[in-house]
Amino acid sequence: MARYRGPKSKITRRFKEAIFGPDKALERRPYGPGQHGNTRRRKKESEYSVQLAEKQKAKYTYGILEKQFSNMFKAANAKSGITGEILLQLCERRLDNIVYRLGIAPTRRGARQLVGHRHITVNGSIVNIPSYRLREGDVVGVREKSKSLEIVSASLANNSQSHDWLNWDASKMSGTMMNIPSRDQIPENIKESLIVELYSK
Repeated sequence: MARYRGPKSKITRRFKEAIFGPDKALERRPYGPGQHGNTRRRKKESEYSVQLAEKQKAKYTYGILEKQFSNMFKAANAKSGITGEILLQLCERRLDNIVYRLGIAPTRRGARQLVGHRHITVNGSIVNIPSYRLREGDVVGVREKSKSLEIVSASLANNSQSHDWLNWDASKMSGTMMNIPSRDQIPENIKESLIVELYSK
């Protein structure tokens, strides 16, 4: 499974957002990475640079590499509706993201690992493909043998997020995707219109 394996704190400092989860590096050095730190005078960013940065931020946030992200944009562009919103909806409907949103894993990376190690089921069947796209009514659960995993129980105990489009059943340790989220139900700070402009060039 291809994924970004480089330094997370460096990316966090570049975008000045904790896109991989809480990061103390952002508190200690709240400026971009580089040899000269915050003493370097930065040129005004070009329109292309701003658009590219927004695309990179979306890719890092959801843990998607370039080819897959490009294919998702093509799929979003082929559908009727607002392309940018549909693109984010496709990202949100990934199995690893749903596992993270339900609180089964503390991060998307952790969710991806749980899926890859066959701890997650969809409609009662084990699915080990992180990019698996869910539909309305699909039920995501923890495999029976995996319900006692410490990482799962700890994540659920510390989970404070809730989403209107997802319904969690604590007794069964499973959640249902009630509907496809609208843009206002997606909390990520991503300007999807810039991504659409970049790909439309």
